[in-house]
Amino acid sequence: MDGEQGGRGGGPSRWRRHGASWWRGPDGDGQRSRWPWPSTLVLTFFVLGGSNYAAQQQVGERAPLDTFARVLLVVGSGLLLWRHRQPVLVVFGTAAAAMLYLGAGYPYGPVFLTVALACFSAVVAGHRRAAWAALGMLWAGHVLVAHWLYQWLPPTGDPAAPWGQEGVIAAWVVAIVAVSELARTRREQWARERAERARAAQRRADEERLRIARELHDVLAHSISVINVQAGVGLALLDTDPEQARTALTTIKAASKEALGEVRQVLDTLRTPGDAPRAPAPGLDRLPELVHQAAGAGLAVEVEGSAPGLPPGADLAAFRIVQEALTNVVRHSGSRRARVRLDHDEDALRLRIDDDGPATGADAGGSGNGLAGMRERAAALGGTIEAGPRPDGGFGVLAVLPLTVKAREENR
Repeated sequence: MDGEQGGRGGGPSRWRRHGASWWRGPDGDGQRSRWPWPSTLVLTFFVLGGSNYAAQQQVGERAPLDTFARVLLVVGSGLLLWRHRQPVLVVFGTAAAAMLYLGAGYPYGPVFLTVALACFSAVVAGHRRAAWAALGMLWAGHVLVAHWLYQWLPPTGDPAAPWGQEGVIAAWVVAIVAVSELARTRREQWARERAERARAAQRRADEERLRIARELHDVLAHSISVINVQAGVGLALLDTDPEQARTALTTIKAASKEALGEVRQVLDTLRTPGDAPRAPAPGLDRLPELVHQAAGAGLAVEVEGSAPGLPPGADLAAFRIVQEALTNVVRHSGSRRARVRLDHDEDALRLRIDDDGPATGADAGGSGNGLAGMRERAAALGGTIEAGPRPDGGFGVLAVLPLTVKAREENR
C-alpha cells in the first residue's frame, strides 16, 4: 500500500498526492510491493523497550518478562510487516499475541500498540468487520482473564481487576476504531476527489477534441466544396473558355489559401494550449465574405436582416452554422440560389437559411456530420437547430441562439 494506483512517476510524487503513502488503498501499483520495514523495526524496538520499562514499574504485580514474553512481543510486532498485504490475518494475529501475553500475566504496556496499528491498517483497507471482531475478541479475552481465569493463571495471588479498568480499555477501543474510521473516510473522500478530477479532465479533453473536430470539418467542408465546384468548371472550360477557367483557378487559389489559414489557426491552439489566438475567430461580420465565396461556387446568396452584437462564442457558432448550411446547399441542392435571414429580439438570434431545391442526391465527398456539428454548436450555447425539407420544396435550416450565453462550469 506504499504506492498509489496510476502513480508511475515514483519518487516525491507519492507524497504530493494528498499525503503519505500509507493512506493509499490496497489497489495500488508496484509501490504496494514495498515492505514497511522502517516503521515495523521502530515499533518493535519501542514495544520491547517500553515493555521492559513497564515491567520495572509493575514488579510484584505482574509476571516478569522472560523469553516467551519477548517472543510474543517480537511476533506481534513482526506481523505488522504484512499489514498492507494481509490486513485481516495481521489484525487477528496481533490480537491473539496480545491476548496470550496478557493471559500469561506479563506487564501491561505498549503491546497494545501493535493491535492498534493492525486495526488501523485493516479499517483503512476496508476490512472493518474483521478489525472490530479482533478488538472485540481481545477485549472479551481480557475480561475473562481479569475477572475469572486470573485464579488459575500467573502471577500467583493476583487479584481480580477492578471493573473500572474495563471502562478505560473500552474507551481506548472506541478511540482506535474512531480514528481508523476517520482515516478510512478521509481516504475514500480523497479517492472520490481524484476520480472526479480525472473525469472532469477527460470531459474537458473530449469537449476540446469535439470543438477542434467541428472547426476542421466546417473549414475544410466549405473550402473544399468551393474548390470542387470550381475545379469542375475549370476542367469543363479549359479548352473552350480559357479566361473563365482562369477565373475558376483563381477562386480555387483563394479558397485554398483561406482554408490553410484557418486550419493553421486551429492547429496553433493544439501546439500552444491556453495562448490567445493569433487571429480573431470569424463571426457574422464576415458574412459578406462568405456570400462572395458562395458566389464563386455558383451559388447566389441573398441576405436579409442584420446581426446584433454577440459574444465571441455565439458569433463564431452563428458564422459556422451559416457556412455549413450554405456548403450543404452547394453540395446537395440543385438550386443555385439561397436566402439567409437574420432576425433577433431581446433574447435570441434567429438564423434562417433556405434554398429552393430540389435535392440532387449527389455525394460531394462530405462526412455527413454537418447537421450534427450545427446541433452541437447550438446546444453548447443553449440554442436549438431545426432542419428539414420545406413544404413548398427545397430545404431549410432554422437556428435559434440565445443572446445571453451562460458561462459553462469548468468542472462540470
